[in-house]
Amino acid sequence: MRILIEIPTWLGDAVMATPAIENLINYYDESEIILIGSFLSIEALKNHPKIYSSHAFSKEYSSLVRMSKKLGEFDIFISFRSSFRSKFLKQLISSQVKYQFNKNKYQDRHQVEKYNDFINEALGTSFAPGKLTIYPSLNQKKINLKPTIGINPGASYGSSKRWQSEEFAKVAINLSDKFDILIFGGVDEKNIAYDIEKLLIESNISNYENLVGQTSIEELIYYISALDMFVTGDSGPMHLAAAFEVPTVAIFGPTKHQETSQWMNDQSAIVTKELDCQPCMKRKCPLQHNNCMKLIKANDVLVSVKSLD
Repeated sequence: MRILIEIPTWLGDAVMATPAIENLINYYDESEIILIGSFLSIEALKNHPKIYSSHAFSKEYSSLVRMSKKLGEFDIFISFRSSFRSKFLKQLISSQVKYQFNKNKYQDRHQVEKYNDFINEALGTSFAPGKLTIYPSLNQKKINLKPTIGINPGASYGSSKRWQSEEFAKVAINLSDKFDILIFGGVDEKNIAYDIEKLLIESNISNYENLVGQTSIEELIYYISALDMFVTGDSGPMHLAAAFEVPTVAIFGPTKHQETSQWMNDQSAIVTKELDCQPCMKRKCPLQHNNCMKLIKANDVLVSVKSLD
């Protein structure tokens, strides 16, 4: 049996889909399972030992057409996406049975549960969602004598989710005696990391490494899996940390922590202000003050770090 699975586009969503994917793979044991999705998502999930092959595609419709022709025929096609582009792809895929996630159907529960409920409904099963599952390609090797804290100031979703650089720097400076510091982020977040690095230098902090824009997804997984503590906004790396049960302080502003907080990580703390305007779910603050993030201060985060330490 050949099964094609289209995984979520965003890194965090792809990681949150892993309990459902694990149930799906175990249900169709001994089948030829192929993954398709965005480059980021495929890089994160491609090392699963039961995946036959994986293929990344771009957003262009011509790429979807070429991909569908290249992949051939399937017995089952399952998509964890509900966009118009994904519905277009569904029409192109040659498969006897097709299932597609409908984001409007599954509400008021954690995203992990939404994906898992979708699979249970498709298969007629009642599997419980297990832990997030990531298979690293690089062997974990602890080389630091000091514990290591990671700080992740970026947020691909939009500016409304970003905590202030100076507050991240205050956290790092306060904890630098106990932890070596790794700064994470994508290429688009180099300016944010530079602001933090500048403040660290001004405070004579030297036990840090700025990895922003310098890691592949596989390297990011490697570094995060080896952390002793992680401070982050609501982001893809936050969910990678959850998969390895890294002690994590997650800062939430405009998004719903009930739906996208770390899944099954007992060493996780959420910092949020619970304002009347939260959660707005907007990429930019519609009230133009971004108080849900600005009112969170370094001490709020440090209290949570110490509670997990």
